[in-house]
Amino acid sequence: METTRYKFRISYDGTHFAGFQVQPNQRTVQGDIEKALKMISKGQSIRIHGAGRTDAGVHALGQVIHFDYPQRLPADAMQRALNTLTTDEIAFWEPEIVTEAFHSQYSAKAKTYQYRVNNSKIENPFTRLYALHHPYTMKMDRIQKALSYFVGEHDFTSFSSTHSNAESKVRTIYEASCRYEEATEEFIFTFRGNGFLYNQIRVMMGTLLQVADGRRPAEDIPDILEARYRKKAGPTAASRGLCMMEVFYENNEEQNVKNT
Repeated sequence: METTRYKFRISYDGTHFAGFQVQPNQRTVQGDIEKALKMISKGQSIRIHGAGRTDAGVHALGQVIHFDYPQRLPADAMQRALNTLTTDEIAFWEPEIVTEAFHSQYSAKAKTYQYRVNNSKIENPFTRLYALHHPYTMKMDRIQKALSYFVGEHDFTSFSSTHSNAESKVRTIYEASCRYEEATEEFIFTFRGNGFLYNQIRVMMGTLLQVADGRRPAEDIPDILEARYRKKAGPTAASRGLCMMEVFYENNEEQNVKNT
């Protein structure tokens, strides 16, 4: 049966989801979208594929999905239907019809995540679902020093969950940076790399917070990387501060179809 492959950038508030990927007896982003597609297709099950599998409580601004639909509807019509049939926690952007050469996960070349840390003495009720509250003195020079050790190709075994089943724990980080947003009293961390292991950024953040407030020196980072042992690194930071910002693909014209 001939199908049409759709690609979307999606955003979601992960607060009330048990993650992106379908799980038994749990509400997930993938599950909600597939329920909507089943309604659109009048009962036919359609599987969606995401660029990454975010954990429970993790948010997304620029997650990318694709799916194969048994008919050819205009991309903007599919967008309207999905935005109508899902809750306001999920939004569908940038609808495209693409060729089978495109795969949201395997075609991805890099991903960017942000982690937000609210550093105010009292937690802001308007950011509490999207930033980790850490009301201790944080030093930017310590943070910058520690971040510099993450850039490049490394084995991140020490910074990934022991439940990670990735065959290789080697990943390349192109950018690891931090800026301070005075208006919201937030430290905003940005990580861009060719891929990230299960819980990698959250473990990195748990360790970075220890460096930022002086509980451990920045110079510990190379030793932790070298050890390849999870217990050498800091705790896993809360999921609510993490957001999947953008997925990068090569500009391959063969993967794109004009929506006429």
